[in-house]
Amino acid sequence: MDYLEEQKNEIEALESIYYGDIQILETEPKYKFTIPIKSEDFQEDTENGMACDLTFTYTVKYPDEGPIIEIENPLNFLENNEKDLEEYLQSQVQDNLGMVMIFTLVSTAQEWLSLKWENVKKEREEIIAKKVREEEEAERKRFEGTKVTVETFMKWKISFEDQTGITKKREIIEKEAKKLTGRELFMRDNTMNESDLKFLADGESVKVDESLFQDLEDLDLDDDDDEDFDPDNYNSDDS
Repeated sequence: MDYLEEQKNEIEALESIYYGDIQILETEPKYKFTIPIKSEDFQEDTENGMACDLTFTYTVKYPDEGPIIEIENPLNFLENNEKDLEEYLQSQVQDNLGMVMIFTLVSTAQEWLSLKWENVKKEREEIIAKKVREEEEAERKRFEGTKVTVETFMKWKISFEDQTGITKKREIIEKEAKKLTGRELFMRDNTMNESDLKFLADGESVKVDESLFQDLEDLDLDDDDDEDFDPDNYNSDDS
């Protein structure tokens, strides 16, 4: 095989296919050239898409040997992307030994970039979606508030009464109450007056359970009751 002839013919074909993009860097002693590749939605000067330059150098026995491949000027590559792409290209070289392969290497490398970028977009979208869900959950909890239990209510009640001074006022009242007589406590309890007034205002009748009282005949009358004794009603037989 005339390796040099094979290489010249491939260079002519590549200049036709990648017209305006391929750059011939050297012709002696061997051809060295660069072809840029990019993912489908790559946009220059942005973080959209991935791109790089593939620099090839023919070896003496190319295409029976693989070309030397360099990855240059990577854009928006993530960690290990450059190494992974290099390994992928080397696997493609082994599959195409014996045939001119630059067009195949460039095409598959470009497809590789597009696939990797799709994965990157998917991961970014998942991160954004997760952040949105977390923000929505936080907002929902903020409006929902804390669920009230007996324990949380009692804790809030104690804190509220301390802050508003209710606890201190209650302590003062209890302290003063210990010094007051029963009559003073009664006079200070306005609720008793209010309940009596309400009772009178309602005009409710009072029902008396007569069974709670003893018969008059069973009562022991005091001496003072003799003043009310009526001799006309006295029956001597009862004496």
